[in-house]
Amino acid sequence: MQVILLERVERLGQMGDLVTVKPGYARNFLLPQKKAMRASEENVKFFDAQKAQLEAANLKAKDEAEAVSAKIDGLKVAVIRQAGDMGQLYGSVSTRDIATAVTEAGFTVSRQQIILDRALKNIGLHDVTVKLHPEVSVTIVANIARTDEEAQIQAETGSAMVASEEEEAEEEVVEEVATEEEAAEETPAEEEASE
Repeated sequence: MQVILLERVERLGQMGDLVTVKPGYARNFLLPQKKAMRASEENVKFFDAQKAQLEAANLKAKDEAEAVSAKIDGLKVAVIRQAGDMGQLYGSVSTRDIATAVTEAGFTVSRQQIILDRALKNIGLHDVTVKLHPEVSVTIVANIARTDEEAQIQAETGSAMVASEEEEAEEEVVEEVATEEEAAEETPAEEEASE
């Protein structure tokens, strides 16, 4: 199916390009989101007539996105979640959680604008891409922590607050030794009681 792109679409083309795509991609994604229109003779004439207005609107939206990107670039948002001692979250942080945190910081973004390359399942500092416009994207930092205090410490140090595996192994060894010593102390007392 041939369509005319109404805005830049990644890996497909620029605004005004006449491209051939699979019918399902056009029907389910491009057409409903107003990113493209069918390439009929009427629509081609309509697009040529409206091209200057569409380009002006696109340029205005891009300028607004660039102005916001200057303010939001490098923003650090804290997301508080429950996690285990090793920093593994009980669940994950989604695009909706990050969009809510950015909105609370004073910038309006939707969850569709947040781009995650993988699920965020550990506490720590994670780089997240925010696509403000098809041609403008910025990187923010999601500071995922158990508490607000931990988030502040992570922001200052730049590293996650997790117990290392070595520390946990040492704690387990200390607990085992203490348990063995208690058992050894109880044994002589039991022998005296039986005599």
